[in-house]
Amino acid sequence: MKEIHFYRTESGSCPVEEFLNSLPSMQAQKVVWVLRLIEEVEVPPTLYFKKSANTEDIWEVRVQVETDIFRLLGFIEDEQVIVLNHAIQKTTVKIPSQELKIAESRKLNYLNRKNAL
Repeated sequence: MKEIHFYRTESGSCPVEEFLNSLPSMQAQKVVWVLRLIEEVEVPPTLYFKKSANTEDIWEVRVQVETDIFRLLGFIEDEQVIVLNHAIQKTTVKIPSQELKIAESRKLNYLNRKNAL
């Protein structure tokens, strides 16, 4: 069974949590449903969870609610822990490179802070 963690900045804010709190109830419920599925299923379907193309090991949680498409980006810390560090509402075919750079930057920040302990 996998665990999903949300990245926190050094100041304690949580970008993914803030994004989820901004969603209408129905959309937030669907995101939570997908997150539970990913935690509970041994191999989640790529419809909901897959590696982002052309990245340094950034993975995306994929959620669609009617015509709205959301991506929660993050990385696999070890085999059983997924750290989600960025979330967007997708409006283009590809995830914009600036959004992927944010996820990669937060990954490095997280790992650097963890290794400094």
